[in-house]
Amino acid sequence: MHNHDILIRLRYALDIKNKDMVEIFKLGDIEVTREEVMQMLTKPKDDYYDEYDDDDDMYEDEDGVNCNNMMLESFLNGLIIFKRGRQEPKPGQPQNQAPAVKNKESVNNILLKKLKIALTLTSEDMIDILDEAGVMITKGELSAILRKVGHRNYKECGDRYARNFLKGLTLRYRG
Repeated sequence: MHNHDILIRLRYALDIKNKDMVEIFKLGDIEVTREEVMQMLTKPKDDYYDEYDDDDDMYEDEDGVNCNNMMLESFLNGLIIFKRGRQEPKPGQPQNQAPAVKNKESVNNILLKKLKIALTLTSEDMIDILDEAGVMITKGELSAILRKVGHRNYKECGDRYARNFLKGLTLRYRG
């Protein structure tokens, strides 16, 4: 699943307005205009770019608006602040955290982690949301997906879980 797909589905599931999208990006330290957000939320004319997974330029449209991993992570960080408020860093903690998305594979894991924080979900809530979308997952499997990359029990979150989690959010918040 590509970053613009995630933004489109998340915006619909949580019923986020265009002006709020701009505000959320701003809270995540990315300045975008309403027009740029609208371009990010538009699917490309040809949807045949799946065979070019490693080519980030395929995500760009004619105007050059690209929702790369850094922008998606900034949006998710902004969503946490938008929903829960800004948290003051603890003494000795860096002001800005290092990007959590290390590679394309970890995007879905970061998506689930940050949505869990932003929406103040428990593991049981997440399991229920996936169940509403028709996906059964155990608490252990969910725990493995929410772990840090490099942990011995870490499991990569596939598109199936991410897509169905967003579908479950839609059913819960809009259904």
